[in-house]
Amino acid sequence: MNIGIIGLGLMGGSFSKALKKYSICDKVYGYARTPKTIEKILELDLVDRLLPLDELKKECDIIVLAIPVDSIIGLMDDLKDVDDNTTIIDMGSTKEIIVKNIPQEIRKNFVAAHPMTGTEKFGPEAAIDYLYEGKAVVLCDLEENDELHKQRAIDIFQQIGMRIIYMNSKDHDIHACYMSHLPHAISYSLANTVMNHEDPRSIIALAAGGFKDMSRIAKSSPDMWTDIFRQNRNNLLKSIDLFEENMKDVRQMIEKEDYKSLKEWMKKANTLHEIL
Repeated sequence: MNIGIIGLGLMGGSFSKALKKYSICDKVYGYARTPKTIEKILELDLVDRLLPLDELKKECDIIVLAIPVDSIIGLMDDLKDVDDNTTIIDMGSTKEIIVKNIPQEIRKNFVAAHPMTGTEKFGPEAAIDYLYEGKAVVLCDLEENDELHKQRAIDIFQQIGMRIIYMNSKDHDIHACYMSHLPHAISYSLANTVMNHEDPRSIIALAAGGFKDMSRIAKSSPDMWTDIFRQNRNNLLKSIDLFEENMKDVRQMIEKEDYKSLKEWMKKANTLHEIL
């Protein structure tokens, strides 16, 4: 079995490493467009060979789309002619918009997946070992897939050590918003708040673990996250409203010096990690 990966940055490059580590396929092929990216992929030896898209479609039993959601949607028409036995798996961060844009010709082939893992880094050099092991992957709307393609996706993710969660795409986007998209919005906001107020020397001198932890994901790709915020706009706006309500609550408790209520509010927040 041959697997082709379109997009060999953090997610795609790390996926290739996992496929090779666990000897899941005969060959891992890749597709990239820009000369700089191609040079880096070859330098890092992320795939066995880079192929033109038309050749990759013919050679591969499974095609993995590890590119931003807008790019996944833009590539749909180019994939309409794949063989009935070719499985397509996407790794987009939002799912409902992808599912709604899958051409009917390949709906049974196309498995909508979201591995719940990542770092703030991007590009081929961001690819790392062990990105996927022990993490969850959400598979959406599998009732639309043929058994062959569904089972292939399940098998591959299990073989690289992932825990599988089944969910419909609409619910996925709501939950992903609170677990990933809202935290990124907050991190970007925190970073800009500090940058607009503090002098860089003070940031370097005084920034400790708490600030570094909360601002780390503000280093993530603005291009990718602009797309994600746009694609999950309605859910993100609702989550921001709820977050602002909580910030108003804590502000009022501090203004009124109601530290008893503030302490109880913090205790409630502590219970999150009993679940996590």
